Amino acid sequence: MSESAPIIVTALLGKADAAWFDALRRAHFPPERNQLEAHLTMFHHLAPSLEAELKQRLAGETRGVKAPQAWAAGLISLGAGVAFRIESPELADIRDRLAEAFAPMLMPQDRAGWRPHVTIQNKVPPQDAKALLRMLEAEFRPSPVAIAGLASWWYRGGPWAPLSRHMFA
Repeated sequence: MSESAPIIVTALLGKADAAWFDALRRAHFPPERNQLEAHLTMFHHLAPSLEAELKQRLAGETRGVKAPQAWAAGLISLGAGVAFRIESPELADIRDRLAEAFAPMLMPQDRAGWRPHVTIQNKVPPQDAKALLRMLEAEFRPSPVAIAGLASWWYRGGPWAPLSRHMFA
């Protein structure tokens, strides 16, 4: 049977950074909605028919390639949540190449441009989100974020099912 679920593509965070973002998610995300580990989404919805080509392209972007430099550059209000804004020109270049390769098949959300971020709170009352944003902004300092690899996932409505992992050198 062929897979019919859409594919999500993420950048994999380094172990220490993933643990830090996950701790923030556990502290500030509504527990009943926190079904995923901290993640940096690059594409929200790719057609399942792209599976083989996607795996090949992700492997080509990572195999023998030094991990891109990235940093948490600020905070973003999501209205009903808060995220860390991530900056990485090298990761943006990878995403641009993938977007160009899959351009005719991109959904509007993935065609609209990329705002790299790691969400640590969502689906809360706006006043709760504003309070967390103020608290985090008071302590915020830009800091490096390790990008360990790229991954693809099947989206089947709940927690994502792993499809492939591609680690940087």
